[in-house]
Amino acid sequence: MKGIGFRKKISEGIFDLFYIWKGELKTILKDQAILTFLVVLPIMYPLLYAFIYTNEVVREVPAVVVDKSNTPNSRKYIQLVNATPDVNIIAHCTDIPHAQKVLKERGAYGIIYIPEDFNKNLSTGKTTQITLFCDMSGLLYYKALVMANTAVSLDFNKDIRMKLSKSTTNRQAEISASPIKYEDVKLYNPTNGFASFLIPAVLILIIQQTLLLGIGTAAGTAREKHRFKDLIPVNKHYDGTLRIVFGKGLAYFMVYILLALYVVCVVPKIFTLPQIGAAGNLILFIVPYLAACIFFAMTCSAAIRNRETSMLIFVFTSIPLLFISGISWPGAAVPEFWKYVSYIFPSTFGINGYVRLSSMGASLNEVAFEYKALWIQTGVYFTSTCFVYRHQILIARKHIIQEYKSAKQRRATDKEL
Repeated sequence: MKGIGFRKKISEGIFDLFYIWKGELKTILKDQAILTFLVVLPIMYPLLYAFIYTNEVVREVPAVVVDKSNTPNSRKYIQLVNATPDVNIIAHCTDIPHAQKVLKERGAYGIIYIPEDFNKNLSTGKTTQITLFCDMSGLLYYKALVMANTAVSLDFNKDIRMKLSKSTTNRQAEISASPIKYEDVKLYNPTNGFASFLIPAVLILIIQQTLLLGIGTAAGTAREKHRFKDLIPVNKHYDGTLRIVFGKGLAYFMVYILLALYVVCVVPKIFTLPQIGAAGNLILFIVPYLAACIFFAMTCSAAIRNRETSMLIFVFTSIPLLFISGISWPGAAVPEFWKYVSYIFPSTFGINGYVRLSSMGASLNEVAFEYKALWIQTGVYFTSTCFVYRHQILIARKHIIQEYKSAKQRRATDKEL
C-alpha cells in the first residue's frame, strides 16, 4: 500500500509539474508585457546594439588646425595627419579662440596646435612639441585623434633622426633611427573595433536582464491577480515546492534556450563579429548560465509586488553590471569589494566565459572557473528559489486557514442571530 501511495504521489507531482509548466507558458504567451520582455526584446535588442556599432571604428573625425609655424615641416605634418583614415582636417584657424568656437558648435572634435618655434627647434636639434586638444565627450573621437597623431609623430621623428644621422649610407641611417622593428598585432580583435570588444558582453547581459524583467513582471502580475496578493495561487496543483520551481523553470528554459542560442551564435555571425569558438562549447556553456539566470530571477521575483516594479529595480543595473564584470572596465582595476559583489550575478561569469570561448577560441577546460561557478550559482539560486516558494506556500495556506476560520465564525454568528 505504501508503494502504491508513493507511486501515486510521484505521478501527481509530475502531473502538477506539467500543469504549472503549461499555465506559465500560457501566461507568457497571453501577457503582452511578459511576451515583450521574454521574446521580443531578446530578438530585437541584440540586433539594435550590434547595428549601432556595426562600423566598428570611427573614421574621418573632423579636426581643425592652428598652425603658428606655417613652415614646410608643419604643413607636411598636417598633410600626414589628414592622410590617415581616422582624421579629417576641415579648417585652418588663426588662433585658439577661433578653434574653440568651432568645437563648441560641434563642427570639429579636436584641435591640433603647432607652435611658432616648431621648425626652429627642429632645425637646431631641440625638442619641440605639438599640442592636441580633444573633445572628451566622445572617447572614440579622442582615440582616433590620439592614435593618428601618435603614429604620424613617430614616423616624423624617424625621418628627422635619419636626416640628422651621420651614417654613411641610407641603410645605416635607417637602422640608427629605428634599430628595433616592431609589429602591432591586435589579437582577437583585428579591426580594433568597438563592436567586437563590447557587443559579446552586451549579448550575455541582455539574456540575464530580460529574464529578470520578464519573470519579475510575471510575479507582479500574479500578485495583482491572486485573491490574497500572494505569489502562489490558491490551487491544489501549487501545493509542492519542487513541482512549482521545476514547472516554472522548465517553461522559462524552453522559451529561452532557442533565444539564447540565437543571441550567442547567430547574431555575431550576422554582423561578422569575431567568433572562433566551437559551437558545442558555447552550447555547453550557455546551459548552466541560462539555468543560473532563471533561478536568480525567480529568487529576485519574490520582491516584486506589481507589474511595474521590475522595470524600476532591474533596468538601471545593466550599466553597473557591465562595468564590474571586468570587460567594459579592466578587471584588475575593479576594487576588491565590487569584485566580490559581481560574483553574486551570473552575468559576471557568463560574460567572461563567453568572451573567451567565442572571441578568443578558448576550450571549455580553459574557462573551467567560470563554468563551475555558473553550476554552483545554479545550485545556490535553485535552493534559494525553493525557500522562497516554500515560504509563499506557507503564506497561502495561512491565508486559506484564516479565511476558513472567518467564514466559520460568520456562519456561527448568523445562526445565533
